Amino acid sequence: MRMKLTVKTNVAAYVKKLSAEKNNRVNSVADDFLPELDAKVRKLVEDAVERAKANSRKTVMGRDL
Repeated sequence: MRMKLTVKTNVAAYVKKLSAEKNNRVNSVADDFLPELDAKVRKLVEDAVERAKANSRKTVMGRDL
């Protein structure tokens, strides 16, 4: 099983916060949302690691995104 990079409770809380700030009615997270979000985050991290490696660094930095 792959390690999850996103935490459902944090994502759900952020969605609710945005809903309140933007005064909209989107206030929950479907079960199929987190795996898709996790896949996107995983791809971002993998690409950032490759960029750091290409630049001869052992540290991933914000600029690698």
